[in-house]
Amino acid sequence: MSPRRVVITGIGTINPLGDNVSEYFANLEKGVSAAASITAFDAHNFKTRFACEIKNYDWARYFDRKEVRKYDRYAQYAMIAVAEAMQDSGLELAGEEADRAGVIWSTGVGGLGSFFDEVMDYAAGDGTPRFSPFFVPRMIPDLAAGYISIKYGLKGPNYCVSTACASANHGMISALDQIRCGRADVMIAGGSEAMVNIPSVGGFNSMMALSTRNDDPATASRPFDKNRDGFVIGEGAAALILEEYEHAKARGAKIYCELAGGGMSADAHHMTAPHPEGEGAVKSMKDALDEAGLTPADVDYINVHGTSTPLGDIAEIRAIERLFGDDLYGVNLSSTKSMTGHLLGAAAAIEALACICALQNGVIPPTINVEELDPEIDPKINLTLGKAQHREVRVAMSNTFGFGGHNSTVVFRKL
Repeated sequence: MSPRRVVITGIGTINPLGDNVSEYFANLEKGVSAAASITAFDAHNFKTRFACEIKNYDWARYFDRKEVRKYDRYAQYAMIAVAEAMQDSGLELAGEEADRAGVIWSTGVGGLGSFFDEVMDYAAGDGTPRFSPFFVPRMIPDLAAGYISIKYGLKGPNYCVSTACASANHGMISALDQIRCGRADVMIAGGSEAMVNIPSVGGFNSMMALSTRNDDPATASRPFDKNRDGFVIGEGAAALILEEYEHAKARGAKIYCELAGGGMSADAHHMTAPHPEGEGAVKSMKDALDEAGLTPADVDYINVHGTSTPLGDIAEIRAIERLFGDDLYGVNLSSTKSMTGHLLGAAAAIEALACICALQNGVIPPTINVEELDPEIDPKINLTLGKAQHREVRVAMSNTFGFGGHNSTVVFRKL
């Protein structure tokens, strides 16, 4: 029996480049950098004093005071993105349909900000434990999936996927599998992260993972540039409504594209560093294409992981070269992290939307800030440097790789 086909029928986001999908797509095409000085806390003593924050975020635009007490910032972003995606999809689920609709939400860390705030309040007090009753629910990473299901009454599969920076791709693949194997007809998938805070920036600084280009934050995220010095941390969320193809057709749904396949692998190499030859990445990409029934020659666009780290960028390019061979010269690649920063567990979700933008609008978002290409990179590879390029895109691939050697790839196909 052929597996059931799965399509995307709704999308939503809030991220450093936009409070909704249309703003995000417009700024992707323009090549806007979202990096600026940190406003969430006083960062003057930190090695890195900038990030890609959501600009002028005001929770009161979306939640009342009683409701927002339950949500860590990562869950707030999740609820906002899902609300846009659900409205975009036109779905109204009740009864048996709600029983066959679920949520797989992804986050790398969850409520670290809430954990830090509560512990700091306790440390500043007299030793009497006065913790909020919402402390644990705000902190644990699975609650966003639970909150989404509660709001929309969805009673199908419901859980959280957390695999560091690969989280949201793994979540989408899991949602794809739930529909393909017949456990659900509709799944909400995506990811959210809210890590522009003291312990996150301090922790990544101690690992020497973040850029310290404090004199020029807007150019700090520079994947593939010879002088890149680390990633720029970002925040936000994106949501996708996955729906069984015949179910979507029967209700006359708008269909963005098909989620045609997914691949997953492990480097089995190092706690934080990628395999230098990208062995796990090759397997992840090949498995995704095989599952989709496609070959490297079919791919028009790759949204690369491209974090702007010295080791990661080269390892990914080597992996792509090994898999694609000469077919690579007809493919556009780009790293949208050069504009959004790295949203960690939510990165794959907003980058899936960038792939949908390419498929729908024929717009390849650029890789910005490359002033001097790393000499280890073949200059004939089209990294879409500097500005967006326009071309027909029928197949788009998105890579995300996480600490622990987690690799994940998804493939989208225009119908």
